[in-house]
Amino acid sequence: MTNPPLWKASVRAGHEDIDHLSTLFELTPSPAPQSVIVLTHPHEDDAVIEAYYDEAPDGDALTAILGRPVQVEALPDQDWVKLSQEGLPPVRAGRFFVYGAHDKGRAPVNSVALGIDAGVAFGTGHHETTSGCLTALEWLKRTRFQPSNALDLGCGTGVLALAATRLWRIPVMASDIDPQAITVTAENLRRNGGQMHIRPVVAEGFAHRAIAEGGPYSLVIANILAGPLTQLAPDIRRHTAPGGRVLLSGLLRSQELLVLSFYRALGFGLERRWRFGPWSVLLLRL
Repeated sequence: MTNPPLWKASVRAGHEDIDHLSTLFELTPSPAPQSVIVLTHPHEDDAVIEAYYDEAPDGDALTAILGRPVQVEALPDQDWVKLSQEGLPPVRAGRFFVYGAHDKGRAPVNSVALGIDAGVAFGTGHHETTSGCLTALEWLKRTRFQPSNALDLGCGTGVLALAATRLWRIPVMASDIDPQAITVTAENLRRNGGQMHIRPVVAEGFAHRAIAEGGPYSLVIANILAGPLTQLAPDIRRHTAPGGRVLLSGLLRSQELLVLSFYRALGFGLERRWRFGPWSVLLLRL
């Protein structure tokens, strides 16, 4: 498989600095990171914050912005699909069991099994934001919420779109700005039999005719980053049906109030929040 170039910028940080430094990574422009993750160890005082880019970031500029040495490295051109299948344990999030090809056939009885291979896309279920969204979706199902349709904005591997169709058997629009992510999503749909319910499209925000025509949506899922969540708030409001739910993630605890302020100003109320390590998942109701 031919992969696009990928770069990683990383910095060590004390736990008290995780929120601040992660936010600085997220807000750095030209280029903006595709994802930011925090790696912690229960027996270590420091964490490692990693940002991934599809073009080379300026290490000196990042060092100046973050105020500490930032290491930038080009990741080798490897078969990321193969690597995603090796060494990653399955993820349990409520009844969901997210597994790679190497764990096929091991799903527990009565679990909701999703076979996901990430490739170059984000969303194997291992990150707290993805597993947190799975937990939130299952909670919504238990409350007897019954959406008529859904939008997975920034779908990555399509895991959350697949989860929504497994829970409710509804049509789902799955969009991502990255064509590679949509390719991976389409592969995962075939693997899980989701082609009949999910339509994957390449789109920046809501700039696709199919997204507008498919709305308004009674469920919107946006597991991206805090910056885009605030920028997209007016569009999300316009495309959410009255009484609809919006699930927001990809934000840190320290960013909750900022993100909430944008949505509350548009008429959304906070129904519930979940916190997983430094990350938050917000469930809003219109």
